[in-house]
Amino acid sequence: MHAQGRPGRDRCVVGVRTVWRTVGDGEFYCPGCGGDRNYRRRTGRRRLVAFGLPLLPRGPVGPVVECSACRARYGTDVLDHPTTTRFSAMLRDAVHTVALAVLAAGGTEARTVRRAAVGAVRAAGFTDCSEEQLITLIEALAADTGRLPGAYGTDLGTPSPYAGRDGFDPRGTALAIELHEALEPLAPHLAPAGRESILLQGARIALADGPYRPAEREVLATVGRALMLCPEDTDRLLAAARTPS
Repeated sequence: MHAQGRPGRDRCVVGVRTVWRTVGDGEFYCPGCGGDRNYRRRTGRRRLVAFGLPLLPRGPVGPVVECSACRARYGTDVLDHPTTTRFSAMLRDAVHTVALAVLAAGGTEARTVRRAAVGAVRAAGFTDCSEEQLITLIEALAADTGRLPGAYGTDLGTPSPYAGRDGFDPRGTALAIELHEALEPLAPHLAPAGRESILLQGARIALADGPYRPAEREVLATVGRALMLCPEDTDRLLAAARTPS
């Protein structure tokens, strides 16, 4: 309800006003601005006002996330989207983990494989990556968390076709966990072409010294699952990677 005063002016008589209170802040990706911005996490309370004076409470509002730049307000689920800085780090870590997993499965003896892995990791953002660093990480993983005594390298006394370097089994729980932890949080934020690109990078590393080994194929299947690719798409992409462009 409004009362008319002088021409051109409109004065609120009765209405509802929200009083906001900031309860937190941080950095987020603002959909309105299209980039990383600071935000304020806010809650509010609505009040019935008359002639500018607060009268009766009308209940709580929020919480909301308010962009400090454009002042747009969003639901708190907007914070689920990583900032561009965080997204770049997640993508870099994903490629690094896939490269390590493929090397662990197929071995590091071939120089072409080592060079392919280093090239992929450097392109993803680890510009100072070296062959020695990757080999050291693989050895540490195998010695620490990637091996269960007596479980890898043999199946009921016979050599396992899935055994990788030094008996390192790509089906091992630790390695699968590493892949899922690196890839699953990233996958929802990637377009299908982006998810496929990560799998293909792993495939090219595996193929650098010849056809897929069973252990490499198993790792790449795990990568596909973690990236939310269906098995048919994974098989299609792995087959396509073998075809010279």
